[in-house]
Amino acid sequence: MSSIREMNSAREMSRNEQSTVRDRKKRPEEAREDRRIRRTRAALHQALIALVLEREYDAVTIKDVVDRANVGRSTFYAHYPSKEDLLTAEVDDLRVLLTSRQRAALARRGAISERSLGFSRTFFEHAQEYRDIYRALAGERGATIVIARIRALLTGLVREELVQIAPAMARAEIPRSALIQFVVGALMSILTWWLELKPSLDAPEVDVIFRQLTIPAIEAALGSGARKTLV
Repeated sequence: MSSIREMNSAREMSRNEQSTVRDRKKRPEEAREDRRIRRTRAALHQALIALVLEREYDAVTIKDVVDRANVGRSTFYAHYPSKEDLLTAEVDDLRVLLTSRQRAALARRGAISERSLGFSRTFFEHAQEYRDIYRALAGERGATIVIARIRALLTGLVREELVQIAPAMARAEIPRSALIQFVVGALMSILTWWLELKPSLDAPEVDVIFRQLTIPAIEAALGSGARKTLV
């Protein structure tokens, strides 16, 4: 349990550092209010995760969360409409991170094997950092909610990438939607395989396996004509 608290504490410290520059540009009262909001949200999230690690997700109530976080129920609803929204709020941070990695990779010149799926390693690194939380939610309703949000996030990333690197794929023999589902399914399947069967592997090793399996399939689906436009 202490490792989870330390992990969340480290993440909150990183967020505070990232927001320091923004705070300096605001009036003192605005900066203080932003820091208060961040502290409250971090306390609620840490309380929920700690409770999920102790009992099943469905057994945790909003009252349990606010009692553990030592805040009022009205404060909870000022930040999150529901327990599910609190649980999945971290997906928004993940979206920003993965989108940034994707854009940086696509901005480079080179073959598809070098530019495509530039966010995958970061995704596996995120899963490794929060492995205990992933496992705690596995099989529970909370996991279903989180995985659905993550799958939707990945689907959007892959769709946007294919639009950029292969805009003419709408006329290809293999539908773009089929390739999107294949790539996202492969990513989620490798994630599950790793966490359940090969936990000793590091995120970069898992990413290499995923890319070796997936990139050739993407290249085949795009065809030689599309590949030439990427160099």
